[in-house]
Amino acid sequence: MGVCSVFVFAELLGGWRYVHTGEYRAKVDWVYGVKELFTVYFSDVSKVRLVCGNLNTYNLSSLYEVFPAVEACELARRLVIHYAPEYGGWFNVVGIEFSVFSWQCLGRRVDGLGVLNVELSVCEADRNDLQKCVDWQFTTKDARIKLKKLYPIICNN
Repeated sequence: MGVCSVFVFAELLGGWRYVHTGEYRAKVDWVYGVKELFTVYFSDVSKVRLVCGNLNTYNLSSLYEVFPAVEACELARRLVIHYAPEYGGWFNVVGIEFSVFSWQCLGRRVDGLGVLNVELSVCEADRNDLQKCVDWQFTTKDARIKLKKLYPIICNN
């Protein structure tokens, strides 16, 4: 029985996603996924905004733990991280992507990381070919109602 990491990076309005796997469940796996995102897919983009969960892996300090300071600084300069609310799973779009991948290829035991990478790349290509987008209907007004505990109360005195 083995454990690995699977990270889904998605540009949801354009219907594009990239799946990165790693041998461990550690910061190094996420950091190499971020580096590939910048060097392969968004090499010409000055800023990339990631909406992440609250795992301790998803932070800029992880870059400095894995890469030399100059390289980490260059990646960190281009990366903006937004953290999803702790109890906001009901609007976790990447969770929806994981559910699709589970239905297509992850819903069973997979015999090794190589096989997993092949199967995920087929699923990723299928989703990207279909350009499955997210038609986000949740407005700021809705958020202020649904997430009222997360918004500060502003007094007009």
